[in-house]
Amino acid sequence: MKATRVEAIAGAYLFEPMPHVDERGFFARTFDADVARSVGIDPGAFVQDSLSRSAKGVLRGMHLRSGAGEAKLVRCSYGAVLDVIVDLRPESPTFLNKASFTLTGDSQRSLYVPAGCAHGFQALSEPADVSYRIDRRHEPSEDVAIAYDDPDLAIAWPLPVSLRSGRDAEAGSLADALALIRGARTERSNR
Repeated sequence: MKATRVEAIAGAYLFEPMPHVDERGFFARTFDADVARSVGIDPGAFVQDSLSRSAKGVLRGMHLRSGAGEAKLVRCSYGAVLDVIVDLRPESPTFLNKASFTLTGDSQRSLYVPAGCAHGFQALSEPADVSYRIDRRHEPSEDVAIAYDDPDLAIAWPLPVSLRSGRDAEAGSLADALALIRGARTERSNR
C-alpha cells in the first residue's frame, strides 16, 4: 500500500492498495496501520466504521463537524464516486483549497480527510457503496452541512443531482458554516 500526500489539502492523504489480480478477481489490503502511522495518522484513533449505499446521481455533502471536528478515511468499496474535500481550517496553509478524486471499487483507493475539512461525494454508478472509518462518535448537534452548489465552493459536480437528504436540501452557505465553526472554536477556547 502506498500513501501519497494531497498537495492541495494539508494533512490529507490518498492511500492506494497494491491489488493481487488473477483469474478469480483481485485481493487488496484496504487498510494498513503501519502505512497510516508512517504518515502521522494514528490507526487506533478510529472508533467507528460506517457504510453508505447511493443511487447514481445522489449527492451526499458537503458535511463536516463543528467542535473538535472529525477525521475520516473514505473508500468507494463498490461502484464509483466523485469525492470532494474542502479545507475549512482557518489556521491551515491550505485554507479554502479543495481537491476532488474519483474513487472506485476497482481501485479501492482510500482518502484520508483531516478534521476541519468539509467532505462530500456524488455517486457516479448504480449503486455506489462508500465505506467510512471515523475517529469520533457521531454527535448530531455538531453536524454542519454546506449547500453543494454554493458559488463560493464552485464545485463542478459531474452529474445532475438526483437526490439529497432533507438536511442537505436545507444546508446553508459556506459563509454560514465558517461563522458556525468560528463560533464553536471561540466557545471551546473560552472554557
